[in-house]
Amino acid sequence: MVSKVTDEEFLFLAEDDAPEPQVLQVTGEWHLLIVDDDEEIHTVTRLALSDLLVLGRKLVFHHCYSGKDAIDFLKKNQNIAVILLDVVMESDDAGLLVVQQIREQLGMDEVRIVLRTGQPGYAPEESVIKEYDINDYKTKTELTRSKLVTSIISSIRSYQQIRTINQNRLGLQKIINAGANLLEQHSLHEFSEGVVTQISSLIGLHAEGVLCAQIEDDGSASDNVYVLGAAGHYAPFIKCKLERLNNPRIIQQILQCLQLRRHIFTGFDTVLYLGNAEHSAAVYIETNRPIEDFDRQLIEVFLSNISIGYENVTLFQQLKHAAYIDPLTKTPNRNEFTQLLQETRRLDPGNTVAVLIDIDHFSDVNDGLGQEVGNELLIAVTRRLVEQFGDVAQIARIGADVFGLIGPESLLTPSSLNAVFVQPFQASEHGLQINATFGFCRLVDTAKQGLGILKQVYIALNRAKKNLSQNYEFYSSEMEEQMAGRLALLRTLRQDFSQDKLQLWYQPQIALDTNKVIGMEALLRWPTEQGGFISPAVFIPLAEYSGLIVEIGAWVIQQACQQIKLLQSHGLMDLRIAVNVSMPQFRNPLFVQSVIDCIERFGVAPELLELEITESVVMDEPKMVIDALNRLKSYGIKVAIDDFGIGFSSLSYLQQLPLDRIKVDRAFIRDLAEPNGTVIAETIINLGKKLGLATIAEGIETVEQAEVVRAMGCEEVQGFLYAKPMPTAALLEFLRANKA
Repeated sequence: MVSKVTDEEFLFLAEDDAPEPQVLQVTGEWHLLIVDDDEEIHTVTRLALSDLLVLGRKLVFHHCYSGKDAIDFLKKNQNIAVILLDVVMESDDAGLLVVQQIREQLGMDEVRIVLRTGQPGYAPEESVIKEYDINDYKTKTELTRSKLVTSIISSIRSYQQIRTINQNRLGLQKIINAGANLLEQHSLHEFSEGVVTQISSLIGLHAEGVLCAQIEDDGSASDNVYVLGAAGHYAPFIKCKLERLNNPRIIQQILQCLQLRRHIFTGFDTVLYLGNAEHSAAVYIETNRPIEDFDRQLIEVFLSNISIGYENVTLFQQLKHAAYIDPLTKTPNRNEFTQLLQETRRLDPGNTVAVLIDIDHFSDVNDGLGQEVGNELLIAVTRRLVEQFGDVAQIARIGADVFGLIGPESLLTPSSLNAVFVQPFQASEHGLQINATFGFCRLVDTAKQGLGILKQVYIALNRAKKNLSQNYEFYSSEMEEQMAGRLALLRTLRQDFSQDKLQLWYQPQIALDTNKVIGMEALLRWPTEQGGFISPAVFIPLAEYSGLIVEIGAWVIQQACQQIKLLQSHGLMDLRIAVNVSMPQFRNPLFVQSVIDCIERFGVAPELLELEITESVVMDEPKMVIDALNRLKSYGIKVAIDDFGIGFSSLSYLQQLPLDRIKVDRAFIRDLAEPNGTVIAETIINLGKKLGLATIAEGIETVEQAEVVRAMGCEEVQGFLYAKPMPTAALLEFLRANKA
């Protein structure tokens, strides 16, 4: 001290009338760095300023004794407000070099610098003062305590103003960036994580926080509080309930913030409220220090800016929920199940199997007990599936009565799934015993993705529905090949039908007592380009399945009426034509009237048109079929039942049908030569007689068969013994030859 300053009363000159210092509340601190190679300067400066409070904050002193030490210190400590810097230390311009490094290399433009020198004749150039933003320059002899305090106060005020401006500018930029980034996030969890990260960045903290909201997974308001987004060591708790944090303070602070709907600031943490009357969220951030006023203002601006984004993301989440979650069972729907299949197939197909569960005859529950009971049944099935497989499989509802599962094949087996349906399900006051059909697809057996896999499981399920021996099927590529072949055949059938390539052939029916032709059965033929024919057993089921049979059936009836007119024009009167009718035709509400209109349009006698139905058609929807047949019969159209005995019909329905004729199926005719082979055929013929119906045996190929049915009392026959099916031209020749 003596070496540089003499007779200065420890550097500071005495001053009269020094004001009494005010007692102010300490709310923080300012960090002051003293850089000087004289130890006594450090001591007297600290003593002079030790009791000084600036803007309610005390001073914290740091000390360096060379320019190099000062730079090393500042590299690690960026929160210095004011530097008292000696110009002359290890060199005459050491202090100026420190200023240059602070501004240019360290980029510290907020810190205020007061240059001091003990050599009155030495002063930095004016350009240095301007270029490096020096706050003040004094010789040490000029700095009385009062002047030093004044310089420190003005420097700290400048520091605060510059820092506030910079922070506001930086904060505004972050708010703009945050708003843009967060509004791009359509996931509520990603949005929440972004809020935590952006707020922490905004106030210069590491991201350690959680964002929680009072919403369930489906977006509806509830008392359950979930961790939607998190950062730092709270990240593992994303999507968990709040209590899983196992931190009473955080839980209490978040719940209080949600309840009070306002921010909470403490010296340890900050809890911010985000949302409105419908969507409430609390952002918890560990600060470990009080949040400064300007930081609070930045946060408030940020939250105001982002609240719309939060509401939009929440609404988007609800829309997403509606698109991907079944509202009744709260499980993934078909769309989400398809995505799960996609992800599972991509990440780990392994031993994984996809399963579809179709509840048998579910419509009967809805129709008989009401839709409310049906819904409760679906919920009960969902609950049991979750109980049995929730830990190992992903469960979804992908159709009205179809559930989907994805999980290990070793656990999702036909036996384990059948076990789910052993016990009745409780729906309202009903205990319902139901069965199900299962389709399986091993993910390693398919190269398809997502929707393609679902299609393949459906192929297996549809095959299982047709399987009478078991209620499940595993997908194989042969199934899809067969399905593709059927669809290709159906496309060709549509095309050929539209181009009038289908043909109607006729097989004569003979009266046994006179051996005269009394009518004929119209049989559909589909010729191929190679000169052959596709079997009706192949294409008729396809036409029925696709609904094309309705158009084809109408065409057949029209052709039959035209054929009756043609026969009459050749003098062949009173010959009936029998036409087969399928269930899809009866389901068509215009069917009955279309038949009547066709007869009237061609002007044929109604009794010359006979409609043949099978037992399976009657048993499918008896009331609909009986009502339609009664209307047709009242108009005069004849009705015959074909394949009688094959479907084990109920005789009660047989009595209700307005029949004219029973046909004995060819299967029973083939068995006539077997022991007891005549029993069923004879029973059917006798039954027809007792009901007052005519009987006709089809499939007669030998004279012996004809004699047997004649002896039983059968009246009419058709079969290869008499004539094979033939086109119109051949039929006319046959009829002329057998007219006598």
